[in-house]
Amino acid sequence: MNIYSLYIKRPFDLVAASLGLLCAAPLLAATALWLRVANGGAGVLFTQERPGRGGRIFRLYKFKTMTDRRDAAGRLLPDEQRLTRAGRVVRSLSLDELPQLWNVVRGDMSLIGPRPLLPSYLPLYSPEQARRHDVRPGITGWAQCHGRNALSWSEKFRLDVWYVDHISAATDLRILALTVRGVLRREGISTAAGTTPPPFDGTN
Repeated sequence: MNIYSLYIKRPFDLVAASLGLLCAAPLLAATALWLRVANGGAGVLFTQERPGRGGRIFRLYKFKTMTDRRDAAGRLLPDEQRLTRAGRVVRSLSLDELPQLWNVVRGDMSLIGPRPLLPSYLPLYSPEQARRHDVRPGITGWAQCHGRNALSWSEKFRLDVWYVDHISAATDLRILALTVRGVLRREGISTAAGTTPPPFDGTN
């Protein structure tokens, strides 16, 4: 740990996320209203438990970009069939991530860090991969700047651990700049095979 990660990063996150929520309030409201109509009554927020620093479980917030459409047996249809046109636009602009600013304010997350994944992955990590939980998870991170969902799991984890070992103000500023560029270019939003990456099974 260095001075930046111990004493500067968290206060910066708190101030920046609070200002971000305040400035983005009209955009948040407009996006929520749009999704309320597009999702056909399925709601506008997606919440899910995710592991944070040290594996501590917290509730993550995102805008919901899919309907709750089900088949005749009551099972949810595949993601690509439930993703709405509005949801595609919201995802392509990364607007679905904006509610996570509240997670940053709460201290669950940082603006920058490894993306929080599913609790079911925790026992599947190798000791090296598990080091990604040595820091708070982030809204964006080093892996997201180098391929996002287009990366394999092993590549993502390697980049996540690299960030843990190289965390600094300069690194975070670089990630912020690369993230803005990636959002403008709409890079790495989905995999070549579909709208979301396949689940991690401990080997892929």
